[in-house]
Amino acid sequence: MLSSMPAFPADHEMSEKTASRFDAALLVIALAGLAAGTGLYLVGKPDLARTAWTLGVIPVLASLVAEIVRSLWRGEVGLDVVAMLSMSSALVFGETLAAAVVALMYSGGTFLESFAEGRARREMSDLLSRVPRTATRQRDGALDEVPLGEIVPGDLLLIRQGDVAPVDGTVESERAVLDQSAMTGESMPVRLMRGHEVMSGSTNAGEAFDLRASRRAAESTYAGIVRLVEDAQRSKAPMSRLADRYSVLFLVVTVALATAAWWTTGDPIRAVAVLVIATPCPLILAVPVALVAGLSRAAHFGVLIKGAKPLEALAQARTLVLDKTGTLTDGRPRIVSIEACTALPQEEVLRLAASADQASKHPMAQAIVAAARAKGMLLPVPTDIEEASGEGVAARVAGRSVVVGGTDFVMRRIGGPLVPHRESETGSALVAVAVDGQLAGNLVLADSLRSETAGFLAGVRRHGIHRILLATGDRRAVAQAVAEGLGLDGIRAELTPDQKVLLVLSERKNGPVMMVGDGVNDAPALAAADIGVAMGARGAAASAEAADVVLLVDDLSRLLSGLEVAGQSRRIALQSVVAGIGLSMAGMIAAAFGYLDPVQGALLQEAIDVAVILNALRALRISPTGYERAGNPRRNDAGWARPA
Repeated sequence: MLSSMPAFPADHEMSEKTASRFDAALLVIALAGLAAGTGLYLVGKPDLARTAWTLGVIPVLASLVAEIVRSLWRGEVGLDVVAMLSMSSALVFGETLAAAVVALMYSGGTFLESFAEGRARREMSDLLSRVPRTATRQRDGALDEVPLGEIVPGDLLLIRQGDVAPVDGTVESERAVLDQSAMTGESMPVRLMRGHEVMSGSTNAGEAFDLRASRRAAESTYAGIVRLVEDAQRSKAPMSRLADRYSVLFLVVTVALATAAWWTTGDPIRAVAVLVIATPCPLILAVPVALVAGLSRAAHFGVLIKGAKPLEALAQARTLVLDKTGTLTDGRPRIVSIEACTALPQEEVLRLAASADQASKHPMAQAIVAAARAKGMLLPVPTDIEEASGEGVAARVAGRSVVVGGTDFVMRRIGGPLVPHRESETGSALVAVAVDGQLAGNLVLADSLRSETAGFLAGVRRHGIHRILLATGDRRAVAQAVAEGLGLDGIRAELTPDQKVLLVLSERKNGPVMMVGDGVNDAPALAAADIGVAMGARGAAASAEAADVVLLVDDLSRLLSGLEVAGQSRRIALQSVVAGIGLSMAGMIAAAFGYLDPVQGALLQEAIDVAVILNALRALRISPTGYERAGNPRRNDAGWARPA
């Protein structure tokens, strides 16, 4: 494992395995005690049967008491207390068979919870097992297998069929076919042309291709996702029992009903029956099973939610605050049109400009180069390069003098006034291109609105978001031009990071606030929001760290899937709780009036547990439709559009 890419701790993994084995051992003991006691009772040895049942209960009860002590030490009062009271009171009053059934029920439920959590986490854990260790680098006409730590931006890598892309980069071959399902949930392989970006962690589903590394392994998308998954798995998931919020009330009601039944009838067995039926496995198990299953399903669709508490909050958000650059827009310039001013065709203006701009790292220069490569253009290597930082580049390309940059820069280089051209629209920029001392044309670049934005905004309103605001540090005119026709409820422009925080806090009066952003300047607002959502693992590390939810691919539509999974998971959890507790309360009342003895009550509670846990497991089959409803476009193989 790379030193720069943190490994999942072995001791943490071993502790999970140990806990799972311990739960399985308790289940086996409880089952063996119940089976042995039942066999002895049937052959006419009731005293030995009671001993066997008791021996099957004691280890489970001891484990339960230890867990209660740990909870009390943390200042928590959980519903495990009711389960302890039911088992211990049944033993005290000689209802050993009922105690054995409760022990089996409790240990079986705990084991089922561990099993369900393990299955639910499998999709996130699969990411960890796919981390590549080496890469095939091309250098000096030879291929070398090198550790990922030695790969630097600019290295040319060979990605063979079936290989996992080890770093972020761009396609250097004519085309590449990639399976990105592990990263984005996209079921079909995508075809990327020369110059298109490749996300590390994608699997080569076609012929071998060349990849030009753009980031180190530790800085690439896949490494970021692995770190986020590890953090999510290490964190204490609020298997936070929804019912624990009401545990004291439930405990008081249960004890009061059991005491009343004993007091009014003088029969302690009725109290035991009430306590047995009150064993709150539907509350203890159904909620975490449903919520952990929801976390797994969300990760499958490219939405990493950092625990059950953020999942609940996501389902309850009512106000959405959106950043502009990199969130509502692509966050990088793209060519939207070319104005030719001479007889040179538009394609030739682009080819010459891109060839010269290969020498520059300026974002606009890189956007021009990427656009030309996406068109399949072969770009000659520039010579005699002169670059003025932030202004432009002058170079010789295939024997021709080419100047690319701002209008003032190009004017000075060609020594004359430029041919008049139209003013750039709000939010766009002009890049002038001169060839052999004459203006050849202008490239119009803009940070365009994401293609999925309109469908996304309509989708979040269907999911209960009542108020949508745009919050940006950009100029008001630019913000208004970008948001025109989107039907937003407000635009807040020219904001500093602390003003974004104040906006989030002030919007809480309208309900829980969700903030979506991608930059370092968004991190404070993401942390302040009830639910912070970071755009893509390639966004700023600070925003991913501060956020509660990370979209594993820069696609707003994926958040619709997250909202749908969160909403359905929470509804399934609540359904299980309401149904389970309703049935348990009915059984408790029946037991208080003498209609159920402890053994019958234990069997009834067992049936209730199985039903609610099976219902909670339905969350593993959630198939959100939000992504398709948003009209998310498939990736383009050609054209000006940047690959998704």
